[in-house]
Amino acid sequence: MQIFSDRLKGLRKAQKRSQKELAELLGVTVRSYQYYEGGSYEPSYDRLVLLAKHLKVSTDYLLGLKN
Repeated sequence: MQIFSDRLKGLRKAQKRSQKELAELLGVTVRSYQYYEGGSYEPSYDRLVLLAKHLKVSTDYLLGLKN
């Protein structure tokens, strides 16, 4: 889902966080996290919720359901 990967990358950069930091937070490898930002993989429900919590946005926003 392109909108998810675009928003994930944009939020990470806006908050000046590294891919490594978010990968560690999620318990995945940096490469797996890079796949999320690249649109190749999508996180599990639990990881999606964790991302939203730590990026201070809703899951609806990350998924492109709300602006």
